[in-house]
Amino acid sequence: MTTRLILVALAVLAAAPAAAQPSGAASCSGCHAAAGAGPVPGLEGRPAAEIAAAMAAFRSGERPATVMDRIAKGFTDEETRAIADWLAGRQDHARP
Repeated sequence: MTTRLILVALAVLAAAPAAAQPSGAASCSGCHAAAGAGPVPGLEGRPAAEIAAAMAAFRSGERPATVMDRIAKGFTDEETRAIADWLAGRQDHARP
């Protein structure tokens, strides 16, 4: 029964149209896995404004970081907004 439910869920997810992943967004998932899956917080389903503000704070040095300050400097404001919007829209994978 459980296997059947998982297969149905996977089929539904595969059939659902997904928004195009913006350039650079794939690099986020290397550390920011699904919520609760590791020590780094998940980003999917968070408000876009929150993600963009955090990236701006990392970029300016206002928010201390070990690596995010350097990563944030590699994205333009437009790229950051596109990635933040995309991550915010991923409600199906949002944290509980």
